[in-house]
Amino acid sequence: MFFAVWWAWMNFTWFATTFAVDDWLYRVLTVLQMAGVLVLAAGVEPVFDRGDLRLLVLGYVVMRVAMVAQWLRAARTAGRLRRTALTYAVGIAAVQVLWVGALVLHGTALWVAAGVLVVAELAVPVVAERRGNTTWHLHHITERYGLFTLILLGESLLGSANAIIEALHDEHALGALVSVSVLVLVSTAALWWVYFWPPHHRVITDLRSSLRYGYAHYAVFAAAGALSAGVETEISSMTGESGLRDLGTSLTVTVPVAVFLLGVWWVALRASADRTVRLAVPVAALLVLLDPLVPVPVTLTTVVLVLLVVVLVVHPPLSAPGAAARGAGSAEG
Repeated sequence: MFFAVWWAWMNFTWFATTFAVDDWLYRVLTVLQMAGVLVLAAGVEPVFDRGDLRLLVLGYVVMRVAMVAQWLRAARTAGRLRRTALTYAVGIAAVQVLWVGALVLHGTALWVAAGVLVVAELAVPVVAERRGNTTWHLHHITERYGLFTLILLGESLLGSANAIIEALHDEHALGALVSVSVLVLVSTAALWWVYFWPPHHRVITDLRSSLRYGYAHYAVFAAAGALSAGVETEISSMTGESGLRDLGTSLTVTVPVAVFLLGVWWVALRASADRTVRLAVPVAALLVLLDPLVPVPVTLTTVVLVLLVVVLVVHPPLSAPGAAARGAGSAEG
């Protein structure tokens, strides 16, 4: 389900950096995509309760049909990119027809078909861009990715606020809830620091690197989203509303943090880091998984993340004017 949101967002983001005319029709189609998101959100509960994907797929298809309309409109005035725009439109539309057709399947067959269609969705940009690379602006793209990361990390801060709210109604868990609230705030700030430490625009230099940057970010985004759910799980555990044991509860926080660190390290950090930082980030990702050994939740995770930030402050990103120049050239091309 997170794939559906991420993929629709990502396609629109890369489209917008090339064809965002921002007139009335563009805005109406954007609002239509928002409507699709609302329908998709309404379809989450039926998936978990009954394995019913119909409403979820309907919302997703609404978002993607709006994207098809955007590509068809762009094709009219795209010049050398007309073939690329039409390939996007036809490819996206064809996959949506298959999504609707897959709804006649049930059980394992439906989930297998969904996996195949996810691969088909991922393949459309790869095929289309080989017909002619769309133009994109390095700083605009990386800014969009950064803002999406902030939104997802902000969900963890919401969990921190919820901990304080719960503390007001549960005197027995007051100290633990306030402690988790503070620790989550510090940990989230540290993750923000790690993400924005490297200059992301340097790692996008051509089609291959742009695909790697765009696709690999799924792990970063999904981990940030999962972290907020983990924080809520910790709160539920402290208030006696969770059926998970302490180990499982702790892992709902530490695993997303570890994946987030490794994702950022792989996507953007390695290219600008010296040997110390390249080693420190994976080590930190492994150490946070030991958090269940500490009695107070999130404590070890927070300490490790703070120490990692200290390392990043002491070791600033390596300067690479050549990389920046290559990236700017590709964007202009």
